[in-house]
Amino acid sequence: MSDKPHQNLAVIGHVDHGKSTMVGRLLFETGSVPEHVIEQHREEAEEKGKGGFEFAYVMDNLAEERERGVTIDIAHQEFDTDEYYFTIVDCPGHRDFVKNMITGASQADNAVLVVAADDGVAPQTREHVFLARTLGIDELIVAVNKMDVVDYSEDTYKQVVSDVTDLFKQVQFNTDDASFIPTSAFEGDNVSEASENTPWYDGETLLEALNSLPVPEPPTDAPLRLPIQDVYTISGIGTVPVGRIETGTMNTGDNVSFQPSDVGGEVKTIEMHHEEVPSAEPGDNVGFNVRGIGKDDIRRGDVCGPADEPPSVAETFTAQVVVMQHPSVITAGYTPVFHAHTAQVACTIESIDKKMDPASGEVAEENPDFIQSGDAAVVTVRPQKPLSIEPSSEIPELGSFAVRDMGQTIAAGKVLDVNEA
Repeated sequence: MSDKPHQNLAVIGHVDHGKSTMVGRLLFETGSVPEHVIEQHREEAEEKGKGGFEFAYVMDNLAEERERGVTIDIAHQEFDTDEYYFTIVDCPGHRDFVKNMITGASQADNAVLVVAADDGVAPQTREHVFLARTLGIDELIVAVNKMDVVDYSEDTYKQVVSDVTDLFKQVQFNTDDASFIPTSAFEGDNVSEASENTPWYDGETLLEALNSLPVPEPPTDAPLRLPIQDVYTISGIGTVPVGRIETGTMNTGDNVSFQPSDVGGEVKTIEMHHEEVPSAEPGDNVGFNVRGIGKDDIRRGDVCGPADEPPSVAETFTAQVVVMQHPSVITAGYTPVFHAHTAQVACTIESIDKKMDPASGEVAEENPDFIQSGDAAVVTVRPQKPLSIEPSSEIPELGSFAVRDMGQTIAAGKVLDVNEA
């Protein structure tokens, strides 16, 4: 572990725009991946007729993924710069992976948006920017990638910058909080060193831009909230829930409560990176053991918090949602699946309370009959089974969600208010 401040960095963008290669390149340039590992991947890539994929291979170390040439799960990779210790949340770009992207992006402080110079703004670029804003990512570094493919054309670069800037304005993302860099992840241009191929560009390299990101404020003053990802049984220890601390701290000896399962007990041990630790804080991925809790008492989607400030369980909640795509219209009574932190619960939209003007944020219409693609609205939602969720104004880390139906992400949103069960 490093004593530098920690940042979670999402890498977002369209599936073929070079995200994995960029992540591999960053890991390589910061010395996080030894030369011989790259060499091994290069040989393997060439054997399979995928020469040039070696950086992407660093990320995609599952055989099945290599065969498909696709990034599936969110791979956590770590690298150090002069200023920060980064964990990359590699957000897959494929359509059916958007929900991973959502649980991934909601954990990130800042993001790198990769946009290919030869392709420009693609539908997924739009969706990812939209999600990043809805989920509260503060700063975007835009890597205009594959500059080698367009012969390092300044005109092409400027056009992409202009198109992405327009996109930011559409989703009310503050363009002052974005920086643009012409890059080639494949060739290494402007990633760690200024490239001779872009003499017309005199801005920061990608690593310099990462170094100059603002320091995130760790949410340690909020109560402990730890969404459970998995529950294991480990011989000699017993039941071990695993998850990432979103807010607060966990100490051995703490009395904790799991909601909505409504069980609790005393934390006996906390383990991180296979070592026992006395306490853990936001951003730490931990496994822990609680006295008296069995494997069947808790499940993925539960949230662990202090017994005296337990996670809230919603009977209903109001939320601001933005509809990204829906083939027809959404009306009261619609019951899609809500993905919030590690939980997936079918929820009914009980009422559409008001439609917002996405440009101004003002109320455009009270109690509209329906909402459709492109609309922003305030809705009242009733989970079909208990769901632990928090108002985003109090605990933003547990206040955002994605809405999925028919195999795609319909909407994203944040919780305004929780009516507790």
